[in-house]
Amino acid sequence: MLPSNEATTGGPELRRGAYELSTRRDRLDLDLVHRFLSTEFWDTLGMRREVLERAVERSLCFGVYDGDRQVGFARVVTDGATFAFVTDDFILPAHRGQGLGSWMMRCILAHPTLQGLHRVLLVTHDPRLYVKSGFTPLSDPESYMELSDPGA
Repeated sequence: MLPSNEATTGGPELRRGAYELSTRRDRLDLDLVHRFLSTEFWDTLGMRREVLERAVERSLCFGVYDGDRQVGFARVVTDGATFAFVTDDFILPAHRGQGLGSWMMRCILAHPTLQGLHRVLLVTHDPRLYVKSGFTPLSDPESYMELSDPGA
């Protein structure tokens, strides 16, 4: 089941120093998220705004904020029962090096919707960042298949 509007518009907010993490969809700065993902993020270069909007609408989203300014984002695609896929996760360059990415991932993995899952996956160009959160390389990579851009 997709996250309900109630869960994502009035969701939990957590603090770490001056930073705050929220699942409230109404707080997301989609202009900032789109600009970063479409111009700087390795997996989403050229992403159209309407694609991002549809993805956000159908995902559990996390925003990291410094006051009112959004400085980080992550999106989780899940059935809430067995599987989740973490994607589009970033911290803006000016805010890196403070452990915010690791903190965001801990908050994501602790979210009530993601408890009791059989598997949480992500794709990364920098695996060392995720080892701290308990991620490991695929135990049986030959069993995973990909259908790349089937609707493009």
